Amino acid sequence: MLIFIRLGAVATLLPGIGDQAVPPRIRLSFAAVFTLMLIPVLRTQMPALPPTLGAMAGLVIHEVLIGLMLGMLMRTFIAALLIAGEIVSLQTTLSFAQTANPAQAQPSASVATFLAMLGLVLIYATNLHHMFIAAMLDSYAVFPPLKPVMVSDAGSLMIRTVADTFMLALQMSTPVIVFGLVFNIAAGFVGRIMPAFPVFFAVSPLSVLFGLSIFAVGLGATGMVFIEHYEEFLNIFIRSR
Repeated sequence: MLIFIRLGAVATLLPGIGDQAVPPRIRLSFAAVFTLMLIPVLRTQMPALPPTLGAMAGLVIHEVLIGLMLGMLMRTFIAALLIAGEIVSLQTTLSFAQTANPAQAQPSASVATFLAMLGLVLIYATNLHHMFIAAMLDSYAVFPPLKPVMVSDAGSLMIRTVADTFMLALQMSTPVIVFGLVFNIAAGFVGRIMPAFPVFFAVSPLSVLFGLSIFAVGLGATGMVFIEHYEEFLNIFIRSR
């Protein structure tokens, strides 16, 4: 039951399995399958049954906190794709185009939704999701059930993960940012030279066309950069191997 509690908390936040579009019953079913897989390996690492109800409650809260911490870290890094999509949408004047995002409970920009779905496809197509199971297993070596939670270390890792997430999002959207800067400066010069020229109506279609063209040309490189960085990030959790 303790194994199921930790893995269930992780499964509710894992990319793909923990998306808002996935029913909670399906998430808990995956957690039950993971538990059955890892029971033979983790049986010897589980503590004895606590003598009191308070000790049992404390152990349950301990496992829930560790599971939520691991799942939140794995989900936070994938937000780099959403941030990159929002930046591309701003640069191409497509922020008003909203699409329902299965990973969230609210719609987001269409480009951001597309990148989020692309990231999930790449994770599961490259078998990177196998590292999720390895991270769950190795979490018992880093965070044993009877060891206090390292709150300060977890907080530092979360801060670093958020910073790396924004940095990666800027790196993936750099070509479109550079294009938007140069294009808007050129459009500003045209507007100053010819004040009567309808710059907005002439520039908007070109901004969308050229911006999406640059985005499409660099889409393959964007996906590879994300997968490489995400694999390096997951190696933090399985470094004990």
